[in-house]
Amino acid sequence: MCSNGDFMVTVKKKEVVAAVLPMQEHWLPLSNLDLLLPPLDVGVFFCYNKPNMSYGSMVSILKKAMAQVLVSYYAFAGEIVANCMGEPELLCNNHGVEFIEAYGDIELQHLNLYNPDQTVQSKLVPSKNKQAALSIQATELKCGGIVVALTFDHRIADAHTTDMFIVSWAETAQSKPLSKLPSFRRSLLNPRRPATSDYLSLDNFYLPISSFKPPPESLPDPADHLISRIYYVKAAELCHLQSIASSNGYKRTKLESFTAFLWQLIAKCYNNKNPQIGKMKHSKIGVVVNGRCRISDNLCNYFGNVLSIPYDSRRIDEICYNELSWAANKVHKMLEEAGTEEHFLGLIDWVEAHRPETAVSKIYTNGRDEGPAVVVSSGQRFPVREVEFGWGKAVFGSYDFPWGGNTGYVMPMGSSKGNGDWVLYMHLFKEQLDYLETQAAHFFKPFVSHYFNQTFIKY
Repeated sequence: MCSNGDFMVTVKKKEVVAAVLPMQEHWLPLSNLDLLLPPLDVGVFFCYNKPNMSYGSMVSILKKAMAQVLVSYYAFAGEIVANCMGEPELLCNNHGVEFIEAYGDIELQHLNLYNPDQTVQSKLVPSKNKQAALSIQATELKCGGIVVALTFDHRIADAHTTDMFIVSWAETAQSKPLSKLPSFRRSLLNPRRPATSDYLSLDNFYLPISSFKPPPESLPDPADHLISRIYYVKAAELCHLQSIASSNGYKRTKLESFTAFLWQLIAKCYNNKNPQIGKMKHSKIGVVVNGRCRISDNLCNYFGNVLSIPYDSRRIDEICYNELSWAANKVHKMLEEAGTEEHFLGLIDWVEAHRPETAVSKIYTNGRDEGPAVVVSSGQRFPVREVEFGWGKAVFGSYDFPWGGNTGYVMPMGSSKGNGDWVLYMHLFKEQLDYLETQAAHFFKPFVSHYFNQTFIKY
């Protein structure tokens, strides 16, 4: 039993769920794009109102479907071990997935999702064993609702892969055929021999880990560290923001507009606190780009990471005093240059040239004294409305990714209402979040229970 602020979570049972069919043990190498990821665990969770079935029945459905879907998604039932070169590799041995049954002494309507550090992390979202690829937790709540959560190792899967898996798990639970079957065809991401492009230009975005000098452990303000918050954004606010960002005659996407808006707010937060050094310090904004459709149509259902994190760096005063459309243009250009087949093929070649040394995105290694840095991911296809196991649709879902370091992380996702509203998972410094809530309170609405898709019923 563990104390979680104002409620308790009790672990009732732990067991391992393996694929229902036996498989031949084999090794699955990670691709060069997988090797760009450090050992980071990512969480995702879905909240459901009380259904017309017992918790035991729901758990039985989840376990049975998990055993079946792992036949196709066998990599998630494997273990991550180091090969002879010291690189991580997947041992596909059907070791299985740890499944945790738990009870939370709180009603869903009282769950403070605005502050996931206190209510979600390592509580409703499980901690994962170091070598495991995946862990699952199903938590019964006091009201009879349930939270279904999983934690996966980012080195073997990105959000696209995991979303595909979760939907397949839900389809299996309802005895539906899988709409997407995963592909493990690693040859699609083989490096070119010889390399045919100037992949050395990628030194601007990535660096070997030996070149990374960690920032000093003591920060100017030890109490100011990265924390997580969840916000709700109305569709009307997004459309208004997009219209302002597109005021120069070039239409920008909602993601580009939001990224530019966030970049300017983060820069202004720093500039207000340190106005004398705004001309000397830079702020970095990065955006996670999915390369599947850029490289090949055969990668649509590819299992693994096909990501790049391009970023732009500008003087803080320049970001602050220009129009939003200026910032949106910079974001658009950054994405345009990175969203090409050549960028990703070059990145694969770049990793090959540095193996077996581990590499990492430069923006992730940002030091606090360098100026603020934030990475925006894209969860616009987050399948919260599709993850139905047989007892109704989720009323809420979100990623939970407190990735550490000094670089912020933001994941925008569509809400369970399907009406164009967004849910924002944000992992930033407290002073930055306080500034956003003060200066853009109309946009960043702390998540509260009345935003749920259905009206809560107190049982």
